[in-house]
Amino acid sequence: MPVNYKKLWILLIEKHITKAQLRKSAKLSPATLTKLNKNEYVSMEILTRVCSVLRCDIGDIVEVELPEDKND
Repeated sequence: MPVNYKKLWILLIEKHITKAQLRKSAKLSPATLTKLNKNEYVSMEILTRVCSVLRCDIGDIVEVELPEDKND
């Protein structure tokens, strides 16, 4: 199932935090930030570090995109 980090980017804008500041505060590698930008999977540990920095819940930064039901 695909994931989407659109909520993360919106939250950063609302909190006036740059991606570079998030990367430094959450101790993310440049490769991890690239994965987030590309809506690729990252570990739960990374997501919890991001949540800790932003003081939010995982549901505030990531969405699971459910497949559409073809019977509709």
